[in-house]
Amino acid sequence: MPQPAAPRGSTSPAGTSPSAGRGPGVALVLGSCFSLQFGAALATKLFPALGPWGVSALRLSLAGVILLALVRPRVRAWSRRQWWAVLLFAFSLAAMNGTFYCAIARIPVGPAVAVEFLGPLILSACLSRTARDLLWVGVAFAGMGLLGLDSLLSTTTGLDPLGVLLAGIAGAFWALYVVCSARVGREVPGQDGLAVAMMLGGLALLPVGGASAASAFTQPAVLGLAALTALLASVIPYSLEMAALRRLPSAVFSILLSLEPVVAAFMGWVLLGQASGPLRLLAIGLVVAASVGTVLSAPRRAGETNGVAESG
Repeated sequence: MPQPAAPRGSTSPAGTSPSAGRGPGVALVLGSCFSLQFGAALATKLFPALGPWGVSALRLSLAGVILLALVRPRVRAWSRRQWWAVLLFAFSLAAMNGTFYCAIARIPVGPAVAVEFLGPLILSACLSRTARDLLWVGVAFAGMGLLGLDSLLSTTTGLDPLGVLLAGIAGAFWALYVVCSARVGREVPGQDGLAVAMMLGGLALLPVGGASAASAFTQPAVLGLAALTALLASVIPYSLEMAALRRLPSAVFSILLSLEPVVAAFMGWVLLGQASGPLRLLAIGLVVAASVGTVLSAPRRAGETNGVAESG
């Protein structure tokens, strides 16, 4: 099944055998979640100077440069089929990041991540077609209903409808990312596909964010903050997730990543002062529960297919 919280830096299926102990692996996944959401919160500080599209373009481009330097992909040997897979992956990566940053420019990070989670959850339910998964999607939508109710009841902290819509669109592109990521993992060896897709994703956003992104090169403080965002939101989570995948079963890995909306709400509160009321926290909790429930139902489905679980 596609993981409800597929790693955003991984093109490898999360199904490797655990090695010595789960403690270090758990710490690595939690570190990835905190780094990713720290980077997202930090990115909002750049919005006044660069705008969400400019930040997205600069972040992906800088992360792509770093990964290209580390991976050094051998693109000359790629076939047309491999290039098409990477191009689609780059498109999904650019669209997912751009629309998500536009969303958190309008609504708090925690609710934005919760809404975004609907994309992979619905994809999982559509591919499995089981009543159990449809039930979990229903739980997630109940959470969205609570977010809407919270907005209606609140006179000061209501959610911008356009921001919610953008987070939902980002979720749809996240679902596309899951599919494209799995295809690149099959078609392109190692992490070459991710490195190239990251760079191409940044270039794809230049028409909408290039002008504002270029202005960062005349502002050393802004450029330094953008580089830090690229490290925290792309390079570091990717590295930690890769290490965790070698230590944890896929189900444990996915359940831990399902905590991402909670981490996002926490980081939004600590770093940005984005308080969450009881209804909003309950809504985020329902999305997390739906994600965990979808993951926990995966082993049974896998067992019904001769013990081979499809990943990605």
